[in-house]
Amino acid sequence: MTPVDLPLRDVHEPHAPPWWPPAPGWWIVAAALLLALGAWLAWRGWQARRRRLAARVFDDTLAQARTPAQQVAAISLLLRRAAKRIDPAADTLSGDDWLRLLDRGLPGGGFIDGPGALLREGPYRADVDPSAAEALRTLARARFLDWTTRRR
Repeated sequence: MTPVDLPLRDVHEPHAPPWWPPAPGWWIVAAALLLALGAWLAWRGWQARRRRLAARVFDDTLAQARTPAQQVAAISLLLRRAAKRIDPAADTLSGDDWLRLLDRGLPGGGFIDGPGALLREGPYRADVDPSAAEALRTLARARFLDWTTRRR
């Protein structure tokens, strides 16, 4: 054949590979992402459950206390138990040292100069103002939940 008689055509590029099914590497990446997401969701669920249980322990313990003075004593006991997770010698602290430990890490404090100061002598009083006990309860509940749900 002479070069003039040759049937020449343009070069055609092959079709692009289809996007489905993906290559095995993409299956591995997808599985790893799903596994990481599942582990993160399980961890968050575990944390939420742990926080709910700690809140229930706090609320149930205070529900058993009939008077504000008994509630303050129960709050003091609960905080001392939770503080042992933070500082093993927390049950030996008293007075301002105990309140400073409770204030540690709290923005603005609240135990030395705020409603938490009731813990100095509140558990030993026969009569405690109910509004002061309620203010202490709110502050102490937040501290209790923080300490009991914190990782060691």
